[in-house]
Amino acid sequence: MRGMVMVCQTLEEVFEAAAHLVWEKTAACSASGSSFSIALSGGSTPRGLFRLLAAEPYRSRCHWPSFRVFWGDERCVPPDHPESNYRMAKESLLDRVPILPQQVFRIEGERKAEEAALHYERILREQLACGDRAWPRFDLILLGMGADGHTASLFPGTAALRETERAVVANWVEKLHSHRITLTPEVLNSAKDVVFLVSGQDKAAAVHAVLEGPAQPQIYPSQLVKPSFGQLTWILDQSAASLLTSTLLTSWGK
Repeated sequence: MRGMVMVCQTLEEVFEAAAHLVWEKTAACSASGSSFSIALSGGSTPRGLFRLLAAEPYRSRCHWPSFRVFWGDERCVPPDHPESNYRMAKESLLDRVPILPQQVFRIEGERKAEEAALHYERILREQLACGDRAWPRFDLILLGMGADGHTASLFPGTAALRETERAVVANWVEKLHSHRITLTPEVLNSAKDVVFLVSGQDKAAAVHAVLEGPAQPQIYPSQLVKPSFGQLTWILDQSAASLLTSTLLTSWGK
């Protein structure tokens, strides 16, 4: 198994487990007087988490002034586009909690793809000062996973899977006939905490392949996520976990 795997009875429990984890991480940063850098993901499962964080009791519990909000990937669309990951997070979370515009660092998908990637890498290196480290380090990166095993915009067989010099790239995805702006594996693996949120029966085969199958990261890019000095957590609903055979699982409970 790769990291801790938590299996929840329902999708609502997935949201609750993830919200509780976000709250714990931001509380720890707040207690130490430091900011809390988080990279958000797109998709339907994160939307449910964002809505829960924006509601009570988490709206009151989280120390929102400490948040610095980033994204793991973005489509090449303007921020008001229906497919924008930024727009989804803005509508479901950022507009509903006391986070100021200067705390938010979006990927500017309206730029040309390569320009957007270079611009975002500069932002990450400025905001998440690397010091002696080669890579920006997030406190927490939230990830989803597609039925094909991709995560962020690291799709099977794409060039970004082999990237070792850039923190952000414009990744050409042939099956989508478009570029996606994405963090690279080196950045994902430099984070203090990485959390996968995965739900649905359509993800079960990929979950099984990633967690219990042989190493095939070019086919299942989520296998590339192995934090060097951080914690990896998978939060799954029962449907997504239905093909797992390992007994090294834990159930959600406050």
